[in-house]
Amino acid sequence: MASEKLLKELNDQFNFELESGYYYMAMAAYCAEEDLDGFANFFIIQGQEEYLHAMKFFDFINDMDGRVTMKAIGEPLNEYKSLVHVFETALGHEKLVTSKINKLMDLAKEEKDYPTISFLQWFVDEQLEEENSMKKILVNLKKIDGHFQGIYMMDKELAARTLEPIE
Repeated sequence: MASEKLLKELNDQFNFELESGYYYMAMAAYCAEEDLDGFANFFIIQGQEEYLHAMKFFDFINDMDGRVTMKAIGEPLNEYKSLVHVFETALGHEKLVTSKINKLMDLAKEEKDYPTISFLQWFVDEQLEEENSMKKILVNLKKIDGHFQGIYMMDKELAARTLEPIE
């Protein structure tokens, strides 16, 4: 089974995924306060996805004969200057998640822990999608440049997002 060092890092990632969901709920709350329910929905779904990601880590740690331990969650940023600021923050966060997944993958490869390498590959692929999704929305928000009609159209589009089951 996995080494103690790797299990500790996997557990840290489990907790970070929960924290990520908490951060996205803060972004959802900001958007809801701004009467941007579609944007709020986007971040609510994002937060729910992070919980599902955490549960993948939870199950894997248990499968590897480890024990999940809960840690304190840091306070997220609650105030934003604009929607652009929200998505810049979200993109920065996704880049941080990617770096943490890559660090985990490096450790699993170093330890030749093939079950963990296989498990983490899903997250490597997922992070590419996550970063690209945030980048696309951010680029579009910058093009809209605060114009009401563009924001309204994006809000309607993001309101249609639903939680997709994960593998």
